[in-house]
Amino acid sequence: MDERDEHEFAEYFTARRDAVRRSAYLLCGDWHRADDLAQAAFVALHRRWRKIRARGALDAYVRRTLVRGAIDESRRPWRREQHVDQLPEPRNAGAGAGVDEEVATRQALIAGLRQVPPRQRAVLVLRYFEGLDVSAAAEALGCSAGTVKSQTARGLAALREALGDAVDDLRSAS
Repeated sequence: MDERDEHEFAEYFTARRDAVRRSAYLLCGDWHRADDLAQAAFVALHRRWRKIRARGALDAYVRRTLVRGAIDESRRPWRREQHVDQLPEPRNAGAGAGVDEEVATRQALIAGLRQVPPRQRAVLVLRYFEGLDVSAAAEALGCSAGTVKSQTARGLAALREALGDAVDDLRSAS
């Protein structure tokens, strides 16, 4: 890779690393694994940087690599073990009830996402966090639009079931 390509890649990496890391976290629910997934996606992008002609497609390439990596990782037997929730304490603990409710909502949502099967979780993250439409999510996942629609419906149902009591508790607290 020549110096100009390295500079372009470095600029892209700097601009997108935090967003990719957050997406990876939503896909896997663990910051350490999210770092690994994001790194793997950027390494794959770096390897193919010169071959990617459409620079507007970089986000799609990284997103697809990230989602496939998360799904593949979840299929490995050692990833099926239970993990302990290690969510950080809120930074503004004394800031008021609004912050506490936001943190509780976020924690409940992340805990619920962890219980959704990986492919359905990937669809939910792509559709609702990344804001992709059905066809863009289908392209990122390498499947049909109908599969995205059905996985979205199943994923939302699984998330509602996983959240169950947590949603009721949050509603009654407000």
